[in-house]
Amino acid sequence: MTSYHIDFEPVGRRGKCPADKCLLDCAHQLGVGILSMCGGHGTCHSCKVQVLSGTVSEPTPHEQEALSPQELKNGWRLACQTYPTSDCKLSVPPQSMTTPQRIQVEGLEVTVAPDPPVRAYQLQLPVSSLSDPRADSERLLETLEQQHQVHCSIIDIDVLRNLSPQLRSWNWQAQASVRDNEVVALSPWSSHKLGLAIDLGTTKIAGYLVDLENGQTFAAKGIMNPQVSYGEDIISRITSATKSPVEAAQIQQLTVTAINQLGVDLCGEVNAKPEEIVEAVVVGNTAMHHLLLRLPVEQLGLSPYVPAIREALDIKARDIGLHIASGAYVHLLPIVAGFVGADHVAMLLATEAWQAEGLTVAIDIGTNTEVSLVSDGKVTSVSCASGPAFEGGHIKCGMRAASGAIERLLLVDDQVEYQTVDGTPPVGLCGSGILDAMAQLYLAGVIDKDGRMKDNHPRMRTRQKQLEFVLVSKDEQDGHPAIVITQQDIRELQLAKAAIRTGIQVLLETNGCSEEEIKQVIIAGAFGSYINVSSAVTIGMLPSLALDCFRQVGNAAGMGAKLALVSRSKRAEAQTVARQVGYIELATAPNFMQTFVQATHIGRYNRGG
Repeated sequence: MTSYHIDFEPVGRRGKCPADKCLLDCAHQLGVGILSMCGGHGTCHSCKVQVLSGTVSEPTPHEQEALSPQELKNGWRLACQTYPTSDCKLSVPPQSMTTPQRIQVEGLEVTVAPDPPVRAYQLQLPVSSLSDPRADSERLLETLEQQHQVHCSIIDIDVLRNLSPQLRSWNWQAQASVRDNEVVALSPWSSHKLGLAIDLGTTKIAGYLVDLENGQTFAAKGIMNPQVSYGEDIISRITSATKSPVEAAQIQQLTVTAINQLGVDLCGEVNAKPEEIVEAVVVGNTAMHHLLLRLPVEQLGLSPYVPAIREALDIKARDIGLHIASGAYVHLLPIVAGFVGADHVAMLLATEAWQAEGLTVAIDIGTNTEVSLVSDGKVTSVSCASGPAFEGGHIKCGMRAASGAIERLLLVDDQVEYQTVDGTPPVGLCGSGILDAMAQLYLAGVIDKDGRMKDNHPRMRTRQKQLEFVLVSKDEQDGHPAIVITQQDIRELQLAKAAIRTGIQVLLETNGCSEEEIKQVIIAGAFGSYINVSSAVTIGMLPSLALDCFRQVGNAAGMGAKLALVSRSKRAEAQTVARQVGYIELATAPNFMQTFVQATHIGRYNRGG
C-alpha cells in the first residue's frame, strides 16, 4: 500500500499515512486532535484544514457545499473528505482543533534573543590555606572577576549563610548565578539554569519552566487558583482580604503554596530541583498582583479603583514565600490601572498588538476580561467583569474543559451533533460548548434576540417551571442524567457576552471608530484559545467581521511572562507598553447602561437599539 508523509502544522506532528486514509484519519493516527462532530460524514464542516503543499483528491460534493470557490482555490478542504495523493503539508486552524490540541498550540514559542537578567558562571576557586586566608566571600567575588571579568560587590545573605560549607563540599568548584551586582545563588557545576514564568489568573494559574540560556520551555502546566474558595470573582476576594490581616494572609498563602507546588511539579518533569530556579516572573491582574504581595486592596474595590503601585517590581522570592534559589528575585511587570493589570501588559507585549498597524482590538478573555483598542499608535483599554460563565461556572451542566466535556456542538434539525474532550462519553458542557449551544439555539429560532426560550422544538422541556433544551437525553446517556441548557443558563451567558461586547463598543465609540473599520481582532486567554469564533460572532459577543480577521493566540499573558523572563529588553518594552496604554473606567463611559442593555441582545450589535 502506498504511503505518504503528512506534516500537520502548527502542532508539529508528522508521519507516514496510507493513501487510502483520509486526512482526518491520518491526523488521528498521528495524535493530532481535529474536530469531527458528524463522525467523518462531511456534514458538520468542523474539520477544515488548509493544504499548504502537496496534492490531494478532488473536492467532493460535501466540500463544494461547505467551502466557497475561493476557499477551495486557497487550499481549504474538509479533512474527512480529502485523501493525500502525494506528501503533504497541512495547516490546522484553531477552530478545527480539539481542546487539548488548542492548549498545546498556546505553548508555541515566541522567539526572542535570550538576554536574561541572571547569568551563571562556573568557577574553580583556589583552596583556602594558611598562606591564603582570604574570606570565602572575597575568594568568590575575586574569582568571578578573574575568571569571567564579572564584577560583583554583593552576595545575598542566604547565599552567604551557606557559602563556606558548600564550597568545601563541592571541592571548591561552584556555579555562581549573578543578577546585576549580586550573587543570588550558588550551586554545583552540573546545575540547571532555570527560570519560572507564572500567569496568575483569577481562575487558573499557568506555570512555565524555562532554560534561561536559550529561552526554551522545558515544561508547562496549568492548575486551578485555590483562591476560588474565597469567591469566583475579584471583588469577593478583595472583600475577604479587607476583613482582617489574617484572612489576607490566608489568601496569599493559598496562592504561594500552589505556585510552590507548581514549581516542584515542573522541575520534576525535567529531573531538576526548585532551588535551581534563579529568577521568576509573575503576571496577573491588579487584584491578583496586590493579593500576592500583601499590598492593600480595599481601594481597588472603591471608586476610583486606584492601585497601590503601577511600576514594575523586583523583590526577593523568599519575601513572598516562594521556595526557589536562595537569593532569587521575582519580577512583576507593570500595571496599567485599577483592573487592567500586568497580565494584559504581558499579552500586548507577546502579540505586539500595541504596535499594530490598522485598527486592532486585543481581547484577553477570562473571568475578568481586558480589551484594548489600538488606533494610530494610541492604545486604550477597559476591563470587563465577564464572570465565570464561560469557564462553566453558574451553568447547570457546566464544567471546565476536562475529559467528557462537550467542547463543540452543532444542531442539525432535531439532532445534536457534538464532540467531547478526549472523545469520551459526555458528562457536561465546557465554555466553548456553551458558546456553541447558545449560537445554535439562536440560529434555529429556539431562543430569540432577547434570549427568551421558545417551546417550539421537540428537545424543549419544562423542569421546575423552567424551560430547558435537552442536548443529550437520558436515553442517549444510557440512563445517566440528561445534559441540558436552561433559560437561566442563557441569562448568565447574555450577561457574560454583554460585558465583553460593551467593552469593545465603548472603546470604539470613545475613539470615534466603527466595527467595520477593524482590521484584526486578537483573542487571548485560555478560554479564548478554544472558542468557536463563528459562534461568538453569531451571538454578538464579537464584532461581525470576516473570520480571517480574527487571530486566536492562546495564553499570550503566559507567553509575555516568558519573554520578560529571558529578555531584559522585553522588560523595558513592557514598561513602555504600560506607560502608553490609556484606561477608561467602563461604568463612567457615556451611555454605558444603554450600551450594556443593547449588548445583551443576541445577534449583531445594533447601536440604534
